[in-house]
Amino acid sequence: MSNVLLISVSGEDQPGVTNAVTEALAEFGVTLLDIGQAVIHDQLNMGILVSVPENTNVDDVTSEVLQTLDRLNMQGLFLPISNERYENWVGLQGKSRHIVTLLARNLEASHLAAVTEVTAQQGLNIDKIVRLSGRIILGNADINGQACIEFSARGEPNSADELRQSLLKLAGEQNIDIAYQEDNIFRRSRQLVVFDMDSTLIDAEVIDELAVEAGVGEQVAAITEAAMRGEVDFKQSFVQRVALLEGLSEGVLQTVAKRLRLNDGAEYLLKSLNQLGFKTAIVSGGFTFFARHLQKQLGVDYVYANELDVVKGVVTGNVVGEIIDGQRKAEILVEIANKLGLSLEQVIAVGDGANDLAMLNIAGLGIAFRAKPLVKASAKQAISNVGLDGILYLLGYSDKDIVNLHKNSVG
Repeated sequence: MSNVLLISVSGEDQPGVTNAVTEALAEFGVTLLDIGQAVIHDQLNMGILVSVPENTNVDDVTSEVLQTLDRLNMQGLFLPISNERYENWVGLQGKSRHIVTLLARNLEASHLAAVTEVTAQQGLNIDKIVRLSGRIILGNADINGQACIEFSARGEPNSADELRQSLLKLAGEQNIDIAYQEDNIFRRSRQLVVFDMDSTLIDAEVIDELAVEAGVGEQVAAITEAAMRGEVDFKQSFVQRVALLEGLSEGVLQTVAKRLRLNDGAEYLLKSLNQLGFKTAIVSGGFTFFARHLQKQLGVDYVYANELDVVKGVVTGNVVGEIIDGQRKAEILVEIANKLGLSLEQVIAVGDGANDLAMLNIAGLGIAFRAKPLVKASAKQAISNVGLDGILYLLGYSDKDIVNLHKNSVG
């Protein structure tokens, strides 16, 4: 029976290390079982798991590799692996794997310690850690910047609900964002992103802005807030709020549209998604006029929103057609997915209010963005401390990936 040997190589990174080591191993006809490599601050760490033929002296193999590493001014460690331990390792193949994404404006060691404590308590074993965010300049912490580390964890948690609640609680205590999702084929094949508009893509509730212009700002804002918290029926509250806009001049719509501001990272996210080939949609309980304005600005593919009734240049206080509430949002998401031939697992939904929960819960990846407490607690994932472009990290893209994407884009 062959001997299994784990070889660990470390030292200053330089061209040709992998070639030199594998050439030394090739002299003995070893079989490569596994390999992994990481470079941190120009320091190489590489692990090679090999099977040494039964008729080959393992000491001869280690001696040859050590001589090779010595010429490269590198170090090597050698660990014999028992057949039982190797078989146990092989047996882990096919076990569930999950991705834990840690996001913050600035990441501290305490954040990492807290997250890994929770995952360890739940019986998950982290087998890979990568940094997705760019390198940080010392002494130049940016309060508007963002940092991200992604963990790959294998196994099944003792309790998925307890794990999620623990991570949600931890995120609130530490002012960080933590996403936990299964690492499956759908994570790498999502093709549609459906956005809420008000307080998601933009930093305001448009109906509240219109109400200010109509002189009923405080009255409408109070109803809006209750609706977003899920305390009142959305359709009922929407009818009440629109009725209060009666008599508003149509020209005010353009005035309000011009002063709307995008939320942090929205433009960068949409540009990136478009270049990556994603289809995008705005599905809003707000108004079509403003959704179309954003569609043109951001290059969104589909728009579904409520049509504000305007007669002879004046808002009547009514809505044309069916009101888009939470349930209708979910139905529209399904309709778009079907039109594109996608499964729901291939869809991402992003929203902030109670009327977004239905679509967040049926999408393969539902993200509550700077959401109300009820929504954050109920959604699969939540982002509260970084911008909308933090969603790219949840999809597994690094800053380097996206920067290169933009550099190589046409025009």
